[in-house]
Amino acid sequence: MCPPTAAAGRSTRSRGVPAASGRSVNDVAIRRAGPADADAVADVYLASLAATYDFTGPHSPAEIRRWIAGDLLQNEECWVAETADGSVVAMMALTHDFLDQLYVAPGHLGRGIGRRLVEVAKERRPHGLELYTFQVNARARRFYTRNGFVEVAFGDGSGNEERQPDVRLAWRPAV
Repeated sequence: MCPPTAAAGRSTRSRGVPAASGRSVNDVAIRRAGPADADAVADVYLASLAATYDFTGPHSPAEIRRWIAGDLLQNEECWVAETADGSVVAMMALTHDFLDQLYVAPGHLGRGIGRRLVEVAKERRPHGLELYTFQVNARARRFYTRNGFVEVAFGDGSGNEERQPDVRLAWRPAV
């Protein structure tokens, strides 16, 4: 979902979202994101939104880039997936109990990168996690269900800036 209205890491050597390379998930390193990753994180975020949804959000790309650099990377626990050449191909942000953002670059979907980020999220929040996605995002809903999340509530869009029906999912550790 788009940013609300309202971390140290090393910088990446390459900005932007590279084309699919055919590499396995083992060639991707997961690491904490830092301020120097803002452009690469924004590139993944914006490319993923554009490839996934046929509606536009209430924020311009410039506003989203400012939000990522000035708020998201400063105030949330952010992680990136990085290829051997230093290209960021996925990003994730965690709050206290929410998997707040998880985006994989379109050319890198289906390679296990998102699953690895979810594993990090579960390790970092062993008490459980919740998240929202849009109801129209069938791929995300299947992905989260395969990774142990359960759909627990449906919204009509009145609770988000995009005014799109959403679904809240939850993961709780096995007892």
